[in-house]
Amino acid sequence: MATESPRPFYFPGPVPPRTPPREAAVSAARVPTGVPDFDFLTGGLPAGSVVLLFGAAGAGHQEFALTSAVHLMLRYDDPRLHEFYLGNAKGPFVIPESVVYVSTSRSREQVMGELRGAFDGSYPGVLDRHLTFRDVSSSYFADTPVPTSWSSLPRSLLSGAPAQAAPDEGPLHALANAVEESGENHLVIIDSLTDLLVRRGVDGADVLTFAKGLRRRAKEWGGLVYLLLSEGVAPPAIEQAVMDSVDGVLHFSWMVSPTHSHRQRAMLIEKFMPVLSRLPAEQQGRFVIRVNAKNGLVTTQYERV
Repeated sequence: MATESPRPFYFPGPVPPRTPPREAAVSAARVPTGVPDFDFLTGGLPAGSVVLLFGAAGAGHQEFALTSAVHLMLRYDDPRLHEFYLGNAKGPFVIPESVVYVSTSRSREQVMGELRGAFDGSYPGVLDRHLTFRDVSSSYFADTPVPTSWSSLPRSLLSGAPAQAAPDEGPLHALANAVEESGENHLVIIDSLTDLLVRRGVDGADVLTFAKGLRRRAKEWGGLVYLLLSEGVAPPAIEQAVMDSVDGVLHFSWMVSPTHSHRQRAMLIEKFMPVLSRLPAEQQGRFVIRVNAKNGLVTTQYERV
């Protein structure tokens, strides 16, 4: 039977009359995050989920995304180490084929440079071997005071052809096309909704439509999609609407421990019905997390809130 080619999820159009058979199979599968204790407690995240990584500056949402990407790709470089980072979680799991990083304003060199500075030598190497980078900065910086020489690359990051800017598209349209091109069976990191919500000429309602369409489309892809958003940048009503438009929300924050004088990072499952419904009540708390150069982001304990 011929299969209808997928529509770009950002554009309005008729709703498909029925759910493709593949979507039902995807919904039953789980994808590990690669953060061991978190996967052990949650059983991984439902395949096809759009997950909002939301938090204060430096609280861990970007580190979570990069740690997840590296640990999942270890399956192809070092299967034994990959099994270790699954934290003895129960399977079977669906492992993404590769990592697709879609950036609105940063280059591949910036992202890899930060990774090399934050983590030990194996992390950048693993990610670099399995990374497809989609740079939509030409559209993001179009019609702004930023000089073209700052925002455009002389050559595409994916080929030897000169980079082609599309000045009439707009950043949200370009982002949707970039994700559509590489979404199926991958871990997709979109960096970031923060850039879009503060960008002149991008309507917050359009960002919400994009998120809702992405949530629908991702169910056919499998894998996982991470959306990064910094807390406090958008008005509270927009932040809440974004949370309502995705499958799950992991909220990262800084806290002061009553027994320690220093700050700690914490992660809370703010929303994720298929995950929270399977967690015992005593484990539906806040994960204390730490980030180090050797192991990336790890959860050290959880506490009731």
